[in-house]
Amino acid sequence: MNGKIIAGFLVLTGLVAGIAMYWLQVYAFYDEAKFTPGAEIMLTSVESGQPEAILAEGVTGIDSDSSPIRFRACFKTPMTQAMLTETYRIYPAPTPLLAPGWFDCFDAEAIGAALESGEAIAFLGQANIHPGVDRVVAVFADGRAFAWQQLNGDEGNE
Repeated sequence: MNGKIIAGFLVLTGLVAGIAMYWLQVYAFYDEAKFTPGAEIMLTSVESGQPEAILAEGVTGIDSDSSPIRFRACFKTPMTQAMLTETYRIYPAPTPLLAPGWFDCFDAEAIGAALESGEAIAFLGQANIHPGVDRVVAVFADGRAFAWQQLNGDEGNE
């Protein structure tokens, strides 16, 4: 009888710990991203090399203090891809990172496929927004756009 109680306790403890770990990874550390009005999304200018605010509508995003690569954002821009490519830096190796399932406007696999096919173009938002991390913005021809942060390999070069 004692063995059943101890085994039940161990199973229950493992189940509670597993649920807690899942919740902590998927929900606990994310907050709504804070955007400055008029400067919600920035792209790096080809000419000046400095980030500049672009026109963005309906910006929603998530971020976390626990990791600099947890940032994701979705928005629309009235700016065309042609205008953006003439004005802002193209990002050479964009790799959209997966977002939590509950942040359903951001589909990293679809964005990645669109980048590979040329349907979307990736731009440098801000270099080294955190040490070794760049903000990347992908823009589709219809104005849909997505932002994320990814490692750039320059951790010690800031």
